[in-house]
Amino acid sequence: MDVTNNTILITGGTSGIGLELTKQLLILGNTVIITGRNQERLDQVQQLFPKAHTFQSDVSDPEAITALYRDVISQFPDLNMLINNAGEMRKINLQDISIDLENINREIEINLSGPIRMVQQFLPHLKTQKQAAILNVTSGLALIPYPIAPIYGATKSGLRSYTKSLRIQLKHTSIQVFELIAPAANTPLNDKFGSDVDIKSLMQADKLVTATIKALKKDKPEIYPGLAAIIKIMSKIAPGFLLKQFSKPVDKMLAASNQ
Repeated sequence: MDVTNNTILITGGTSGIGLELTKQLLILGNTVIITGRNQERLDQVQQLFPKAHTFQSDVSDPEAITALYRDVISQFPDLNMLINNAGEMRKINLQDISIDLENINREIEINLSGPIRMVQQFLPHLKTQKQAAILNVTSGLALIPYPIAPIYGATKSGLRSYTKSLRIQLKHTSIQVFELIAPAANTPLNDKFGSDVDIKSLMQADKLVTATIKALKKDKPEIYPGLAAIIKIMSKIAPGFLLKQFSKPVDKMLAASNQ
């Protein structure tokens, strides 16, 4: 696809991969619109990138998505690309009885229901564009569980399945459907995991986004930057070994909870 002169909406654009996408896509001459829940962070991005356009919105809230659609389309009728990037990843002990039924679903509302609702809301408009695209950001953890973050992995697996189905259903339209299977990156998403994550293995966000844009230019429907490509192979040839490695942080978590 042509990665210049588009009008692009990025959810979760105030940090990490979303912020780097904003930076690089602006450099390529695109009109970039970002959303986020925190107005202060949106204001900071606006100061950093004056050409970016910001809207405060929460992808876990269906009414907020409806309002966002109304406001964005009225101001940016040429919108032709949606990037579902907003996400949350939590370390969760499923034996912790203090986690209530609403709390346990929080990542599902943000990571899975959010992108599905965003696509459903914006799809009719995208279908009117001569060239359009949807990029859903999943994770290497869509390919193999990371048991210390069980809900996050489940949401990314679900979003990966949805994206595959979406691509097939839209095959006769002008919309290209891409999936970014992101590796662990040096972004705020991993900050709360501390020593459970090997800092040296984290991919820098700028390199991840550069690889993503390069793959978009080549029309690659599934994009595997950095270690994500290795996870893809290992999840097929040695899934048990990979799961064992990814399960190690759980032992430390369970030991701590029993003290």
